[in-house]
Amino acid sequence: MQKKRILLKIGSNTLTKETDHISRGKIEDIGRQIAKLKDSYEFIIVSSGAIAAAKQFVKLEHNGQEITVKQALASIGQPHLMRIFQENFRELGLFTSQCLLSYSDFEKEVSKENICNTINVLVANNFIPIINENDTVATDEIQFGDNDKLAALTAALMKADLLIIATNTNGIYTKESFINKKPETIRLVGDLIELQKEVSSSKSSHGTGGMESKIEAANIARQAHVETWIVNGLKDNFIIDALENKTAFTTIK
Repeated sequence: MQKKRILLKIGSNTLTKETDHISRGKIEDIGRQIAKLKDSYEFIIVSSGAIAAAKQFVKLEHNGQEITVKQALASIGQPHLMRIFQENFRELGLFTSQCLLSYSDFEKEVSKENICNTINVLVANNFIPIINENDTVATDEIQFGDNDKLAALTAALMKADLLIIATNTNGIYTKESFINKKPETIRLVGDLIELQKEVSSSKSSHGTGGMESKIEAANIARQAHVETWIVNGLKDNFIIDALENKTAFTTIK
């Protein structure tokens, strides 16, 4: 039986559980679910969190621009982030690998082919690629997007069956219910233009995404015939609960 391929995007707010440090418990929760699902699904992960990982250890002295400090923090934090993934996943019998990509890689045919070939070899040999933007040379995701677009481009390139974007809400809420402080999830989306009207432009506390970047990501995925789910990653067991339809989340067909 051919396994279904899931591209899982984990934002900073999910990885930190909305605190100031990476949550080992959340990474373990993700690993435990992948271990349970590995006979039927193969996973590629796009993970934010390098800057959040660095902030646990260092406070940089600087005279430069804020963006260059964030790039330096990403450089410090990326190995720590990968170590936490590796340690927690290894205890569950899962193997990880690191892939650092930038948007320019998706503009060149040779680069795209190389990415495809490498990731396919990793997945075929039961390694889980953990992808982040190469923040030392690129700043797009630091400034806006929190890896949402990177996840969608990767999902499209790797012909994923499903893009799951883990965030800190139960999917996308109707504007009216959000204003009334009784959030109600939009369960199924057919029209992205109509959806745009429902969305707040506010950004998340650690991440740089917000729902607008998630809708842009869903649009990229949709053009490649990849379905997108926007799921509350703060909840334990969020992947399995979504697959078994036991939780409220937004599906963008």
